[in-house]
Amino acid sequence: MDEDTRIAVIGIIVENKDKAEEVNALLHQYGQYIIGRMGLPYQKRNMSIISIVMDAPSDVISALSGKLGKLQGVSSQALYTKA
Repeated sequence: MDEDTRIAVIGIIVENKDKAEEVNALLHQYGQYIIGRMGLPYQKRNMSIISIVMDAPSDVISALSGKLGKLQGVSSQALYTKA
């Protein structure tokens, strides 16, 4: 990618498993920017934790994080590189 992009990690917590399909659809929509993904089902608490690593423009990263966070039962937060 070019200088206009940043590396970011988006942390996603899915407490409403009915939203998993919508989460995956959003991740697929932004797939061209995703360089890695790790998902951990946490059955003890009946939730899933997903981390996404992206190389994308800041507005793309914040758009994905915001769309994920608007889903009921889904929390999302982005952590950006400084440069």
